[in-house]
Amino acid sequence: MREFVIYADSACDMSPEILAKWGVPYSSLTFRFDGEDKEYANGDMVSTEFYDRMRKGGVAKTAAVNSEMFREGFEKLALENKDILYLGFSSGLSTTVNSARIAAKEVCEAHPECKILIVDTLSASAGYGLMLRAVLDKKEEGASLEECADYAESLVLGNCHWFTVDDLVYLKRGGRISPTAAFFGNAMGIKPVMHMDNEGHLVNVNKVRGRRTAVAALADKYTELAVTPDKGRIFISHGDCEADAKLLAKMIEDKHGVKTEIITDVGPVIGAHSGPGTLALFFVGRER
Repeated sequence: MREFVIYADSACDMSPEILAKWGVPYSSLTFRFDGEDKEYANGDMVSTEFYDRMRKGGVAKTAAVNSEMFREGFEKLALENKDILYLGFSSGLSTTVNSARIAAKEVCEAHPECKILIVDTLSASAGYGLMLRAVLDKKEEGASLEECADYAESLVLGNCHWFTVDDLVYLKRGGRISPTAAFFGNAMGIKPVMHMDNEGHLVNVNKVRGRRTAVAALADKYTELAVTPDKGRIFISHGDCEADAKLLAKMIEDKHGVKTEIITDVGPVIGAHSGPGTLALFFVGRER
């Protein structure tokens, strides 16, 4: 049986160090600030600097991984006689996974012995990272390429993403709320509680007043939906608000006795759309 590699992209918001430790090659989405020519990958700028620039009015625009970048990454592995399982950033938010499909077709035509399977995770940030870690565990148990792909597909609709943002102006920029709603919502301390739906889109579920109430609402969703709340795997990501991330982790641990496995940054590519103060909780649930 040929060796295979699980491949990712930077929208999983796992650091380059974690991905290297996990043995996961990846391609990077990019961003640039308005008025600048320089293009950055997630690892090119520390999150604190990125979010400081946003707080000072900087507007970052993002770009998907193109097919040429994927082709280079996939072909390198094909030349090493390795098959590939690419787990990709949600097609509901980016064209990245479609670029991967184009590249995979080209590489497989040039290297007919190479098999490349692609799974659209319909996930983002550390929720995507959570699925990646689960499939890596399956591979380490001895599962084949096809078995890992099937397993990844089985995880998609139970991969819960719940999050809130601190400043509604970033949702306004993305067209998710009106300028009027953003203005009055910020003035009244309204915080949205959102999740990712079964099509991989971000959906506003309800609104609460005050940041701590929003954090507690995320913890409540874990209680409501987690398959095994007393021993579930939890990842949390945050947009330069580590104290809130730790508070969320403590709320869940105090209630269920389970520790959060990873607290990580919301990387610039995701954070460009959600802004500083984004707080997100990821776990396996009965439904999204």
